Amino acid sequence: MTAKILVSACLLGRPVRYNGSAKTLLHPALMQWQAEGRVVSTCPELAAGFSVPRPPAEISDGDSGEDVLSGTARVVDILGGDVTDMYMAGAQSALALAREHDCRFALLIDGSPSCGSGFIYDGSFAGKKHAGAGVTAALLKANGIGVYSDAEIDALQARLTDAPFA
Repeated sequence: MTAKILVSACLLGRPVRYNGSAKTLLHPALMQWQAEGRVVSTCPELAAGFSVPRPPAEISDGDSGEDVLSGTARVVDILGGDVTDMYMAGAQSALALAREHDCRFALLIDGSPSCGSGFIYDGSFAGKKHAGAGVTAALLKANGIGVYSDAEIDALQARLTDAPFA
């Protein structure tokens, strides 16, 4: 059996982002994986009980998902609300889903305080990015799941071509 891939629902065209939009990724590999039944869709934020739309949130003080997991950082929304527990619950839900479907890889939208893997926003709500992972991406990585951003789909495709059962 070929490897299943956990994929951010927004990349699959679902309007689940904080502002009610999608970030649809039109790529032949993703379409092929869907046709093969290899895609497992997730939105950690919806799984945690957030609504659409919802206030945007960022990991505070330029910290990262790893810091949130260790208890040294918080996720806050633009109104000042602490939403850390919900982000942690969403990450746990995504990990449980990945395990349930034996997903060894994840393709996640970059920039998100949940799914970002290459960059996230710095907590200032000023559009400033920095290298780092969101809470879900960090938890998946810590549990041995290969995490790729939407910009890295070609690398994920190459990885799956080299070892489709890994």
